[in-house]
Amino acid sequence: MTSMAAPAPPKPFGPEETRRLLLRLQTPAVFPDMATGWPALLWTAERLSRCLGDQVVQFRLGRKEETNAPLFETQCSYVEATLEHFLRWTQHQTGSCPGPFCEYPRSEYWAYADYKYIALLLQDRPAMFQDVRWSEFGFEGRDGRESTLWVGSEQANTPCHLDSYGCNLVLQVEGRKRWHLFPPEDTPHLYPTRIPYEESSVFSQVHVVHPDLRRFPLFRGCRAHEVTLQPGQVLFVPRHWWHYVESLDPVTVSINSWIELEVDAVERVGEAVTKAVVCALKSEDDPEDWLNPTEEGVAPHRDNMLSVNLALRACAATHHKVTQDRRGARPQKRDAGGRIKERSSDSGPPGVPFGPHLVPVCRRQDAIPPETTRGQEVVGEEAVITTNDLLDCLLHPDVIARVTELLLQRHTGSHGSSPPPPAAVTSQANPSCTASP
Repeated sequence: MTSMAAPAPPKPFGPEETRRLLLRLQTPAVFPDMATGWPALLWTAERLSRCLGDQVVQFRLGRKEETNAPLFETQCSYVEATLEHFLRWTQHQTGSCPGPFCEYPRSEYWAYADYKYIALLLQDRPAMFQDVRWSEFGFEGRDGRESTLWVGSEQANTPCHLDSYGCNLVLQVEGRKRWHLFPPEDTPHLYPTRIPYEESSVFSQVHVVHPDLRRFPLFRGCRAHEVTLQPGQVLFVPRHWWHYVESLDPVTVSINSWIELEVDAVERVGEAVTKAVVCALKSEDDPEDWLNPTEEGVAPHRDNMLSVNLALRACAATHHKVTQDRRGARPQKRDAGGRIKERSSDSGPPGVPFGPHLVPVCRRQDAIPPETTRGQEVVGEEAVITTNDLLDCLLHPDVIARVTELLLQRHTGSHGSSPPPPAAVTSQANPSCTASP
């Protein structure tokens, strides 16, 4: 008699309910058991190595050294290698050289195959796309095609940054990763910069684990949140939350998908402006010093201005459509203070049901390690202003937001600008994102 496989346990939230929860969540949260039964949980580095065979991927390598400055991608080494080479390197196998990793002792370096589009990586195995089931989070049809893969060794990390577009869902498959997260309101304390330049990624100048408080004293005011993501768990990262991510185990594997938001149309205008300004002011410098390796090259100013105008046109069209849709909607009821009242039939449960099936990422109590608080703040020192300093001011998120507003006014011929549409979650993929889980 053939034994039948036990049916998968029911999920704590249905797809539509999960989607509504994501609309409500204003803080990072972990879904511990929403991915139970997903075939993608079998995507260990060993299995992926067998699937990919001799196919090579690019690994980013960084030194294992404690420093109080971020290690940006422009400062890393790169190799093209197979996952088998990577695994031999992480396992200290003797008797054979792990290919391109031979020159990088594991005791001194970490390696990260980050931001690999699954649609390209597994294009010869399209059946595997369905192993990733973001449709269970309410995004019908979304699977591995709209996802990226991350494979790293212990201490592999990405510098702290925020993603300009969308929100983020991250599935931990193998090993553990520690996430350090900061709310959007902490942006002034994180010293944002667009150098190195990468579309849709705003980096912090602060090493948030080992901060230099002499250079960045405002970091003391940050409200750090921290979570260690375990295999099988899914992390939700809301829009514009800063994050620094580090691998804790010898091998880690993650899968993520960025969920596009309506307000991204506004963000694309800001990103187009940012690219035009950066390329104009840095065009004479060596691109290897300021252009992230993920970027294809320096576009001419004419092309960048065309992108600005196309983004303005698309944003205005999106805003017009949303406005028209709202005019046809039912009038909204407001309370005595002018606040919109929620309709229980439209918005589901009155609050977010935190509990064993949805766990909020909590604020860390010891945001600044005691050993870093001894430094004295530098006051009154004069410094020569560099091009990068000028760009940090011109491209500060607050400045770009105001420039975007003024450009939209000019584009539409209006003297007053309506606020952008709310950050409603849509079901479209966002291929331009370059943030790192």
